[in-house]
Amino acid sequence: MFPRASTSWAFFLTLIFSYGYRKLTRKHRRTSVIPPAGERVLILGASSGIGRDIALRYTSRGARVCLVGRRKDRLEAVADECKAVGSTGRAVLAITSDFANVKDMVHARSVLEKEWEGIDTIIVAAGVSALRPILEVAQVTTPESDASEQGIQSAVNAAEAATKGNYIGPMIAAIAFIPMLKRTSKSPSILLVSSLGAVIPAPTRSIYGSTKSASLLLYQALAIEHPSINFSFVLPSTVQGDFRASAVDVPPLSSTSEARNPTYNTSGLKVEYVAQRCIQAVDQAQKILFLPEMMVLGHLLYWLWPSFIEKRAMKKYGFVAR
Repeated sequence: MFPRASTSWAFFLTLIFSYGYRKLTRKHRRTSVIPPAGERVLILGASSGIGRDIALRYTSRGARVCLVGRRKDRLEAVADECKAVGSTGRAVLAITSDFANVKDMVHARSVLEKEWEGIDTIIVAAGVSALRPILEVAQVTTPESDASEQGIQSAVNAAEAATKGNYIGPMIAAIAFIPMLKRTSKSPSILLVSSLGAVIPAPTRSIYGSTKSASLLLYQALAIEHPSINFSFVLPSTVQGDFRASAVDVPPLSSTSEARNPTYNTSGLKVEYVAQRCIQAVDQAQKILFLPEMMVLGHLLYWLWPSFIEKRAMKKYGFVAR
């Protein structure tokens, strides 16, 4: 038993060393091929949060940005902000679309082909949250009760909504834009804003984490199928903002205070920091980025000592098993 544990920890430490070495030796490659001022960037989920801040940062360094989001009023407000910091208004396009809608994505592609003759970078920052244990979504309130047909259907409805926003949308976007991206860019790149919850399980996030994990694995497979594209995957922990307001599993009256009032979250990573690191990941062709970076240890430790990570997750979310 002891030799096996020693081997596991030696492997663990080797991975840590390799990760650090790759970070120190990584070269800035892409900006020498596509200057920031000449970059054409499509941002899916640009109307708020990380997507909005990424849009502002790209515009401020001279890139052309195409903003895509469902909320027209917010999208237009972000477009105005981008035009204020950019060199010319022509460098900003705003398309009110749902990236989980096939017709909307085909339309967006047509606009980009007409206006810019292609794209260089795709940022997938759209998605939805889910905040409750799945049996609570199914209205199982006590250990003695079973889920009713209505309760099970409620869980199915929430899962379908999360799947649409966190998996189907990214899938449609990839299918719609990858051929044009490869055809029109000297250095095609795609960045997926995923979540730490996609690789480290968390209580109350079963629906959210599983659907984010699905899109992450999809894009990791696409990275193998399309090696000419630089894929980057950013896995942040909790981020400040109102992302929880997009929860698809929250009824009008919920038993949890977080679900009842998913307002602006003041704890966690700053949106500006995550956006900055996303752009750096694209510029440096970085494959996977944990935020905070030390959380890569949590991911690795889960495979060596899962019970420790599970207990930490329960503590973080204040979860008590029934």
